[in-house]
Amino acid sequence: MTQSLVMEHVVKKFGSGHTEITALKGIDFAIDAGEFVAVIGPSGSGKSTFLTIAGGLQTPTAGSIHIGTADFSNLNEKKRAQLRLRKIGFILQGTNLIPFLTVADQFKFIDQVEHRKFQTTRFKDLLTSLDIYELKDKLPRDLSGGERQRVAIAKALYNDPAVILADEPTAALDTNHAYDVVKLLAKEAHEKNKATIMVTHDPRMVAYADRVLAMEDGLLVEKQISDYQVVE
Repeated sequence: MTQSLVMEHVVKKFGSGHTEITALKGIDFAIDAGEFVAVIGPSGSGKSTFLTIAGGLQTPTAGSIHIGTADFSNLNEKKRAQLRLRKIGFILQGTNLIPFLTVADQFKFIDQVEHRKFQTTRFKDLLTSLDIYELKDKLPRDLSGGERQRVAIAKALYNDPAVILADEPTAALDTNHAYDVVKLLAKEAHEKNKATIMVTHDPRMVAYADRVLAMEDGLLVEKQISDYQVVE
C-alpha cells in the first residue's frame, strides 16, 4: 500500500518555562491510502493538536510530516497552503461556511477557485448521501447546527482529497446522522482509496474503522476495535 501520511517523532509544545506543556511527546504514525483510522480520547488529550499538525494547520516543535512524497513540515506557508488545498480535506468542529452563500453556491465557489465547471453529479451525490440535498438553496443561517456540519463535511469531500482529516465530525449530529457520517467516511476511504483519520471522544463511532488508536499522555497507543461497542 502507498503511505499517504507519515509522521516521525512529532513533538508539540505550548508555552515556555514553568508554563510549558508538551501536548505531543514524539508521535510516530503512518496511514495508507484506502485506510480509515479512528483516534479516540477525552477532551484535552491532544487529539485535535495531532490532527491540525498532521494537516499543516500548526507546525510541530520537532519531527517531520510527509504527505505523499512531500516533506510537509519543511515547506513554506504558501506551498503548504497549496498542498492543503489540493491534497487534504478538513472536517473541523467549526463549519466555516460562507454566511452569504447558499449551500449550492458554497460548492460553486470551490469550483471557481479551482477554475473548473460546477461538478453537478459529485455535488448531488454527496449531499444526497448526507441527507441534505433539499437544503441546497438555503443560507447557513437557515440551517440547524447539525445541517451546517453535514454541509461542511460535504465541502471537505468535494475536492476529492487524498487525505481526509475529521475532527469530531459527529459531535453536532444526532445518533442516526452520526452513524451515516462515519459510514460515509469509511466508504470514501475504502472505495476511493483515501487515507482518512477521524478523531472522536465517542467510542460508538469507531466500529467502521480499520484501526483504532488512543491518545494517552501525548502518545498514540494501538487499541482493539473489539474493545469498543460495535454498531449492528
